[in-house]
Order: sequence, then structure tokens, then C-alpha cells
Amino acid sequence: MKLDALKPLLPVFLSYVLSFIYLGIYWNNHHHLLHTVKAVSGGILWANLHLLLWLSLFPFATAWMGENHVAPTPTALYGFVLLMAAIAYYILQCAIIAKQGRDSLLAAAIGRDWKGKLSPALYLAAIPLSFVHPWIGNAVYVFVALMWLVPDRRIERALEQRND
Repeated sequence: MKLDALKPLLPVFLSYVLSFIYLGIYWNNHHHLLHTVKAVSGGILWANLHLLLWLSLFPFATAWMGENHVAPTPTALYGFVLLMAAIAYYILQCAIIAKQGRDSLLAAAIGRDWKGKLSPALYLAAIPLSFVHPWIGNAVYVFVALMWLVPDRRIERALEQRND
């Protein structure tokens, strides 16, 4: 079997890798986020489930995008799922801050959260850009993933300061 036979599967593989990276980013940041929680409310549980809903759609969006060789509509849908996951993560943060208070560890750690605000804006831009050319949308998705590749150090530092 020649490696050239795998060439048609490259879009499937690359979309899988990108989604795996995104899930890893959410996994790591979610882990840090939940370490700031002292008490859980129904609102936090529902916000967490809302995030899980959007993360559970990653395999579907990934497969559709990869199997259609990064066509415009599947690429835009992939961006929509990324956008909704980012919004769901923000809602979860807000639910935790609402329960813990504005002076909570999480509220202090995230501060102005420029990456958290920039990411959805970039997804919003990438969705229509996917119809101009799908690789433009994917380049934006990769850029956002690279921004978040290292787990959120703000929460990590706040947790370390609390423990000192």
C-alpha cells in the first residue's frame, strides 16, 4: 500500500486533529475552571450541560467537514459549533461567577478576558469567510486554537496564590 492512497483522507485527518486539539483545550481549561468552584448550583450544572451539548457536536461537524473535503457549508457549520461552544463556556463562567460572587477567585482570574472575547468574534468572522474560501475559515479556527493551546494561566496563577 502506497502512502499516496491516504492523500484523499488528509482533510478527514486534519479536521480530526483540529477537533482533538479543541477538545483538549476545553478539557484543560474546564479542569482549571472547576477548580475555582466552591459550591455548585443548578444553574452551574445546566450551564455545564449546555457546554457539553456543543462539545458533543464536534465529532459530527468534524466528520462532515472532513468527508466533504473542507467544503464551504460544512466548514461554516464547524465554525458555528465552535462559536456556540465558546458562548456556552462563557455562560458557564458567568454562572460560576454569579454563584461565587464578583469578588470570587474566578472573577479575579479572568479579568477582562481578551481571549475569551476575541475568540467568538473570530469565529463570527470565519463563518462567512468559509464561503469565500473554506481554508480561510480553517486558518482562523487554527489561529484561535493556537491562542488557547496553553491552558489558561490566569486561573492557574490564581489557584496557586490561593494555596500559598
